[in-house]
Amino acid sequence: MAEKEISLRYGMNPHQKPARAYVTDGVLPLRVLNGAPGFINILDLLNGWALVRELKAATGLAAAASFKHVSPAGAAVAVAMSSEVAVASFADDVELTPLATAYARARGADRLSSFGDAVALSDPCDQATARFIRREVSDCVIAPGYESGALEILKEKSGGRYLVIETDPDWTPPEIETRMVQGIVMEQPRNAFQATPEMLKNIVTAKKEFNESAVRDLMVATVALKYTQSNSVAFAYDGQIIGLGAGQQSRVHCTRLAGAKADTWFLRQHPRILGLEFHDSVGRAERNNAIEQLLSDSQLQDDDAWKAVFTRRPDVPTASEKSAWIARFRGVSLSSDAFFPFRDSIDRAARSGVEFVLQPGGSVRDEGIIEACNEHGMVMAISGVRLFHH
Repeated sequence: MAEKEISLRYGMNPHQKPARAYVTDGVLPLRVLNGAPGFINILDLLNGWALVRELKAATGLAAAASFKHVSPAGAAVAVAMSSEVAVASFADDVELTPLATAYARARGADRLSSFGDAVALSDPCDQATARFIRREVSDCVIAPGYESGALEILKEKSGGRYLVIETDPDWTPPEIETRMVQGIVMEQPRNAFQATPEMLKNIVTAKKEFNESAVRDLMVATVALKYTQSNSVAFAYDGQIIGLGAGQQSRVHCTRLAGAKADTWFLRQHPRILGLEFHDSVGRAERNNAIEQLLSDSQLQDDDAWKAVFTRRPDVPTASEKSAWIARFRGVSLSSDAFFPFRDSIDRAARSGVEFVLQPGGSVRDEGIIEACNEHGMVMAISGVRLFHH
């Protein structure tokens, strides 16, 4: 990695060229092993690499992220999958090493958003992870190395054009960062805050204990938030993000979006959804889209459209059955990048099984938020650290 500059295909849009990525001091901590990067590729990969690097440091587990448009569509650590989660993640038919498990989880919870993603891996990419990536619709990957055979597998993807980047795991960004907007340069210290379980010490609710899974999941959610376009709220469960409300202008809209995605993830594990029978000719992306459509409006069930996808009419759970199924899932963790101004977010989060909450605090209505958490039997800690990302 001795280069100071990488030429990019174009900037944010194809008409914005020429474009480049460069450093003013030292050398780039990136090496292009295959393909040609674009501006957004680099943004996604740099944010994704920072996320998984910090997530592994916070949990000690292999981590992966699936990035789209400078926010994670998913992030996860290597927690073994149940057979139901593996089917829901479209990962029941492949070898899963710890790193491959982390990526299958990161991509699996919101495959709709992960379509065409940038993959970030905390550890050198092994062959199992490379094979899983190769069969998915993905644009690029970054890792601190590629084990024997893994790079060759990835080079076969996208007709040999798949972007593969290696990063220097020992590289530390400068303390001061700058950004130019409309010709005006702004400068600030880099956000070097590292999420750790120490953030959970200031518990302000009647219930006072975070179990081991909650500690892990709150780290997953909080590290993901640090690299998500604000405002943002993240739901985590079983070592992975299951709902992310990113880039919303109000806190409750963040929570509603994250909660809706979490509900969909749980419903994907319903026995009748796991048992859907597809025509062999229907690919994974089309299967996923059909499931999402079934769970949102049942359009495919109500007309002849289902015949092109399924071998028999889908037996979709009713609204009451959906509610009953979602209610089975408890112990969800929620992290917020800024304080809750009203209790509406807490009330909505409770409907999706949230029992553990981490937020910065600092609202004039903090006492009302604490009261809402107590009413719902939640444990909440105040971190005092806002994590906006723009």
